[in-house]
Amino acid sequence: MTFRSTLDLLYKSHRYVLNYGCDTHKNLMAVVGGLGSDVSFHMVDILSLYKIPQLTYGSFSQVERGNSKSPSFYCMVPSEAHQYVGLIQLLQRFGWTWVGLFAVNDDSGEHFIHEMEPLLFQHGICLAFAETMINQGHWNNVGDAIDLFSNVYPALVDSKANTFILYGETMTIIALTTFLYLGNHDLLENTSFGRVWIMTAQADFALGALQRTWSLEFFQGSIFFSIHSQELVGFQKFLQSINPYWTQGDGFLKDFWEQAFDCPLNSQDSSQIHGTCTGKEKLESLSGPVFEMQMTGHSYSIYNAVYAIAYALHVMCKSMLGVCKIKGLQHLQPWQLHQFLRHISFNNSAGEVVSFNYNKEIGGGFDIMNLVTFPNKSYDKVKIGKVDPDAFEGEELIIDVDRIVWQSQFNQVVPISLCNDYCPPGSQKQKKEGEQFCCYNCVPCPAGKISNQKDMEDCIKCREDQYPNKDKDQCVLKTISFLSYKKTIGISLASVALSFSLITVLVLGFFIKHRDTPIIKANNRDITYTLLISLLICFLSSFLFLGEPTKVSCFLQQSAFGIIFSVAVSCVLAKTITVVVAFMATKPRSSMRKWVGKKLSNSVILLCSLIQAGICVLWLRTSPPCPDLDMKSLDTRMVAQCNEGSAIMFYSVLGYLGLLSLVSLTVAFLARKLPDMFNEAKFITFSMLMFCSVWLCFVPTYLSTKGKYMVAVEVFSILASSAGLLVCIFSPKCYIILLRPEMNKRKVITKSKLRN
Repeated sequence: MTFRSTLDLLYKSHRYVLNYGCDTHKNLMAVVGGLGSDVSFHMVDILSLYKIPQLTYGSFSQVERGNSKSPSFYCMVPSEAHQYVGLIQLLQRFGWTWVGLFAVNDDSGEHFIHEMEPLLFQHGICLAFAETMINQGHWNNVGDAIDLFSNVYPALVDSKANTFILYGETMTIIALTTFLYLGNHDLLENTSFGRVWIMTAQADFALGALQRTWSLEFFQGSIFFSIHSQELVGFQKFLQSINPYWTQGDGFLKDFWEQAFDCPLNSQDSSQIHGTCTGKEKLESLSGPVFEMQMTGHSYSIYNAVYAIAYALHVMCKSMLGVCKIKGLQHLQPWQLHQFLRHISFNNSAGEVVSFNYNKEIGGGFDIMNLVTFPNKSYDKVKIGKVDPDAFEGEELIIDVDRIVWQSQFNQVVPISLCNDYCPPGSQKQKKEGEQFCCYNCVPCPAGKISNQKDMEDCIKCREDQYPNKDKDQCVLKTISFLSYKKTIGISLASVALSFSLITVLVLGFFIKHRDTPIIKANNRDITYTLLISLLICFLSSFLFLGEPTKVSCFLQQSAFGIIFSVAVSCVLAKTITVVVAFMATKPRSSMRKWVGKKLSNSVILLCSLIQAGICVLWLRTSPPCPDLDMKSLDTRMVAQCNEGSAIMFYSVLGYLGLLSLVSLTVAFLARKLPDMFNEAKFITFSMLMFCSVWLCFVPTYLSTKGKYMVAVEVFSILASSAGLLVCIFSPKCYIILLRPEMNKRKVITKSKLRN
């Protein structure tokens, strides 16, 4: 039929003799058509032989266009590839990642599936299924019905997908509608069944005469791509004025009228018979599936095609003015029209530019429509957006979501089409083994991470100054933690430090008061005063560690602690050395007599203290401590602390202090049994044993604690070691002065020496 109709355009006679003009033939310059790909490409087989331009107004697949290499073939519709882009962005816009696909069982359907599958995969969308359908409006035999049922029904009923993509032509819609109404009426009556249909521009909603009583409610809310169109001025008025008697000798309007209004057309000459058409019926009274009053994409393409030919002929005649005037239009040849048709560019009456690109396709994109059905079995196509291929990449889709009417089952809420429910905030996806990537489990975010959106691939890590809340759906700012005076542990340490400071002051005052007694004179009272003052400063230095760290406190903390403790331990060492030298000097002809006195003890204190002071000065000059925030040690708090600057220097200070303590302990231990009434070596040994034990325990404890408790451990160690020296060295002397004054006399000391 296609070949016959095409030859009829070329030869007016009904006797078809190829290459011979058996009668006066039409001077055919161009052909507009056809709608379907099969008709269009059968036409081009013949028209290309005569180099007659053919302008098609239907949307064809890429594989079908590729089959036609004819230079006579022009497309009034943009490339189908733009629909692929729009389709992907549409699915992404609504978050539909689990979709079904129906395609016609021909080359174009296979090509569509072949093109879409990798695109969907690249954009995180999975196909729940991909089924083929027959491309016809009726079933030739029972096998067609069985094939359609076996392919379509299980997918419609069993799939978790709420979104279906339908790729096919108008006959595909008719086949699907026939299947639903004749074979699955119970499915249509199931009010809980709802799907979103997305259709390409090849498909169109049209029902035949036998199907016009059927409703398209099943496709309510469908979203489909449509060939771009614009309303033309006067088009509605033109449609309203049409009657079946406009043309003579052309039976198209008569046949259309009778089929559209479902009645035989009454002759103008005869009287009206009941049940016949009068010819005065109005097209606007017809329902949408029968006749649409608005300018469709196909109509708009035909309109542009006619004007494109007219403009090309006009330019052609202007360039060949002599031929047109002398020989007339009958002598123009179709092949001459191509060069003018390829380069036409004009504005149509709607104000849009019409021109062909290098592929002989009209530029532009596609409209996106929404199908709204009504109880009277009519429908309306509402434009909700468009695909603009000239927009920036990723922004080709323009859509007004608020204008979309969904199926009633969705209650005007955007449908969800997922393999499983969204992962809530606070969790992340975990792949299910053996299933597509769109199907996954939801697992809680790992420690330190959150997810503040639904369906996140990976949880995100909070900033260093933040931590995840209980639900792991947002980051909370960490509070600053430090050893405060207002907290129990801070109050306790401050009270202890203040108490021992007062005790040290009392002991110092008590010793100054009894400075002339033998027990105080016997062991170098200047060293005693120095030791007490250094212990007092040691107790007070603990206050540098309390409260929020500042530049001054950080600068002084460790250096003051190191130097003051070195002075204290040096005093203890000097006391011990004094005892040893004094004992050795009592022996006859001893050379140690010259070392007896303050010179040796002062030198020991000064030398040992200066070494520690030198280490601290070097530390403060090269890498001084400074205030810092430790954001990693604790999960929910930032620890305000002093950054030591150089760990090597810090441990050098501690190491030197430890060495000094060991030397003092060793000397005191060796001198503990020297015969002397007021020999302090025993008490010094015990005090240094306590001192070393405290600081040996300090190192592992300090390294194993975090936050403000590290500072508390250091403050406790300072107080405990200082208190050990104070109590062990000075409590025996205070006991003798207060409770045993008879022992604090010179004659007792002399008798003791004589006995020894």
